[in-house]
Amino acid sequence: MSASAPFVLALIAVSSLGAAVLVQAVASVADDILHRRALSKSLFNTAQYALSVIAGRAIYTWLTGIPFFSEPLPVEAQQIVPLLIAGVAMIATNWIIVSGVVAMVTEQSLATVLYKDLREYSITNVVLLSVGGIAALVSRDGIIALFLLGAPVVAAHLFAAAAARHAHDATHDSLTGLGNRGQLHFQLTRALESTRHSGDLGPGLVLFDLDHFKDINDTLGHPVGDQILRRVADQLVAAAPDDASVHRLGGDEFAVVLHGDAPYCRAIASDLLASFDAAIPVDNLELLVRASVGVAVAPLHGEDDATLMKNADIALYHAKLERDQISTYSPEFDVNSVERLQLLADLRTALDAGALRVVYQPQVDLSDGRTVGAEALVRWTHPERGPVAADDFIPLAENSGLIFRLTAFVLDTALGQLAQWTAAGYDLRMAVNLSARHLSDLGLPDQVVEAAARHGVPLTSLVLEVTETGILSDPMRADIVIRALRALGVEVSIDDYGTGNASLNYLKRLEIDELKIDRSFVSNIDNDDHDLIIVRSTIELALALGLRVVAEGIEDESTSAALRALGGVIGQGYHLGRPAPPETIEDRLEREREAAAQGKTMGV
Repeated sequence: MSASAPFVLALIAVSSLGAAVLVQAVASVADDILHRRALSKSLFNTAQYALSVIAGRAIYTWLTGIPFFSEPLPVEAQQIVPLLIAGVAMIATNWIIVSGVVAMVTEQSLATVLYKDLREYSITNVVLLSVGGIAALVSRDGIIALFLLGAPVVAAHLFAAAAARHAHDATHDSLTGLGNRGQLHFQLTRALESTRHSGDLGPGLVLFDLDHFKDINDTLGHPVGDQILRRVADQLVAAAPDDASVHRLGGDEFAVVLHGDAPYCRAIASDLLASFDAAIPVDNLELLVRASVGVAVAPLHGEDDATLMKNADIALYHAKLERDQISTYSPEFDVNSVERLQLLADLRTALDAGALRVVYQPQVDLSDGRTVGAEALVRWTHPERGPVAADDFIPLAENSGLIFRLTAFVLDTALGQLAQWTAAGYDLRMAVNLSARHLSDLGLPDQVVEAAARHGVPLTSLVLEVTETGILSDPMRADIVIRALRALGVEVSIDDYGTGNASLNYLKRLEIDELKIDRSFVSNIDNDDHDLIIVRSTIELALALGLRVVAEGIEDESTSAALRALGGVIGQGYHLGRPAPPETIEDRLEREREAAAQGKTMGV
């Protein structure tokens, strides 16, 4: 009931039906205009309120024996009970009409909606009905008496509005207005009950997790992040089917409840993900937001809301690890996911405990055999599993955000070691790998400057290696970060060149310094003419563009000799030197220095 309800109830008794309907209609339209409701909703509100007034008048005239279309009559004390019963009829009519529409739209049972409203608004309705009876009695005393009843009516209305807000806030996300996690569980439980009764397949649960959203928050600030979350919410609601419900679970995670089998849910998940293709305008920027998606569908992937939620979460985790945009739950994910989660937890513990170490693989000038650089590589010996391959734990770090701490550790350790070698008189470059996520971090140049200053190392001796795919994942921001790094004197190398989609012209525009040809081409140039042609052409073009060339994967002398014949190439591979602890590299550098000194002496 609205704040006008007590006075409309009084008009049912003391005035004509037309006057009561007119007053209620005016009050309803005014409230709709104030809250900017759509015309269709305003017409519905006016109509259902009119029907409620008519129902109340019918009950009142039937109980009192007064003609339905009688002239205005004063209310006597004995007519208060029939009037209150008419008020109950008026509320009940309004209640059933509105609840019926809500039940159809939300696919809840009518009883569920009626019970919810009864629980939340029963006290308010009792107060308003009582005021309506009093208003009818005092109406003969004039407008001032009615005016004095305004305060309790407004208080009751504010109480009801506050209760509605609290009920809404308890089930909805304050930032986006979407249903929250509690509402998601309610919708899932209701949908599961419905399909059990009907025998249909479903429901399906689709989880979305925005990729690299932390980078946006850290770089552009939380207000921009909030704008993006609101836009994503709007896009999901617009793209979702009419019978779906969209929820925000917190942070950058969203959920959609669908009604259908697995192929249908996966197809809709693809459509929802396609809504992310358009750039999101924020202030003067246009940002592309990507997401990973996990799908689980009942009863195949769970028969209760908790199991469905767990399995959709596992599918989402799998999508992020495997770099799939959409992953549908499969039972074999369970074992792998649990193991990976445990491995990730152990990696975080190892970082905290300083249990990781850095080894260095020499980079050799093939023309004279000198060690001119070293690549820093992280190694982890697990207390129970033993040595863990970098290919197993680095992707975990990249997808969890732990890569930032891991890279900071490697960079700091490598620069500290480089400072020691420099102090000992050894002149070489230090190469450190960056992930794609670092190229979206506009704060990276400052972090590199701080690390170099901490160890007193010149930035010109640092080479940061990035992959083609890392650059192409966000080329505009990668361009900004790379240019900022090079302006500081840091050199930039393209790692695993030939495995991605970049061209030399594109790389030239980025003004990089070094090209590392991938081992998949280098290791087979003795046996595959096509690989030899590719490697030779790449070296010639790169050198013509003024880039330093590093060939990875040199496993034997014949490969080294073939590359030496192609021009000024730096070599890296097991044949030239395996990754080793710093003391081993220092022994190597000392032997080279002694050999060089001996050569000079013999030359004299």
